[in-house]
Amino acid sequence: MKSVIITVGDELLIGQVVNTNAAFIAEKLTPAGADIIRIVTVPDDEPDIYNSLNECFKLADLIILTGGLGPTHDDVTRKAVCKYFNTEPVPSEEARQYVLRFLQQRNYPWTESADDQIMIPRGAKIIPNKHGTAPGELFETDGKCLIVLPGVPYEMESMIEDFVLPYVKTKAHGRVILQRTLRTTGIAEAMLARRLGDILELLGGEKLAFLPSPTGVRLRITVSGNERTVCEEKLQRIEERIRSRAENFIYGTEKEELEEVLGRLLRERNLKIAVAESCTGGLIANKLTNVPGSSLYFESAVVAYSNRSKTEILKVPEELIRSRGAVSSEVASRMALSVREISAADIGISTTGIAGPSGGSPPEKPVGLVWIGYSDVKGTSAVKFQFGDGRTRIKERASQAAMNIVRKKILGIE
Repeated sequence: MKSVIITVGDELLIGQVVNTNAAFIAEKLTPAGADIIRIVTVPDDEPDIYNSLNECFKLADLIILTGGLGPTHDDVTRKAVCKYFNTEPVPSEEARQYVLRFLQQRNYPWTESADDQIMIPRGAKIIPNKHGTAPGELFETDGKCLIVLPGVPYEMESMIEDFVLPYVKTKAHGRVILQRTLRTTGIAEAMLARRLGDILELLGGEKLAFLPSPTGVRLRITVSGNERTVCEEKLQRIEERIRSRAENFIYGTEKEELEEVLGRLLRERNLKIAVAESCTGGLIANKLTNVPGSSLYFESAVVAYSNRSKTEILKVPEELIRSRGAVSSEVASRMALSVREISAADIGISTTGIAGPSGGSPPEKPVGLVWIGYSDVKGTSAVKFQFGDGRTRIKERASQAAMNIVRKKILGIE
């Protein structure tokens, strides 16, 4: 079922509010059998909303429109919808009961704005709103559907779950769309594509999207068909093929973050970790301790940003820093070893680098150079990375790389 999402609001167009509504709707409707072919954002303007409806109904069987249903002067969606369907708003007793119940539950009085909210376009079916006074509206005509929902996220999300998803499933006629996302890190998009080889052969007519970010590439597999069992088998077969070619770089699935996966590995093996950070400024410790239950494996952290703190807290010899530099294999290794010994942890990890934008001395030590140290009972070593530019990106990439080193060491991956 070809579907379009229309979101209404000036605040979305000027960047004042991130359009999370469109993302939520698309994520929920796709598995239900809706094939999202376009997402459109329009201002709080009646002609623009009307024109979008006119254009989108030529393309799609289902349109989900959010925003502009409130009682204020800039809420003009209902006017545009009435104009499009050549109808008019009329008082609805059904809507009145929903709104009255909502107000009574919260001990709110009935106001003029409530009078406005019960005016529903003639011919529309009402979609209950458990969390607000703006009912949703359903229009069905010539085999096509328009669903109009409020733009307040928690109101819209509840209505999607309670009404829209069951409705869409009945209209999808058994159409199945399955997706799975594999999370990778430590490999660039182009190198990952090369490793996977012939994509068309690998997919057998299905879809694969490469979604790069500063810390890794997500691989989203999409399989569609009319039989769920067949689709599940295809999805599993494609995932197995991808894993056979890139297993070492895949750390998780769907929305799993690396710190969650690493935390699980540490917990399962009863290992404790300590962190010594310079250029990442505590970001690794922050990520690891964001995971519930991290007290079971996270021992301690030291942010030794200055050379003095590296010497006084982590006992890195001043002579070593003078001779090799704070950003060096030797210093990174010593930091990792020291934090492990000081905390009596099983694993020590460290970062030291040049996050910029100044401070680099190319070609030997340019901005983006980071050394990551690792230490356990088997030995201590350091790995050199060049993370490009952009202070925040460098910190993110270094933190991800450090955690990935620990993951690979635990799993015995070279």
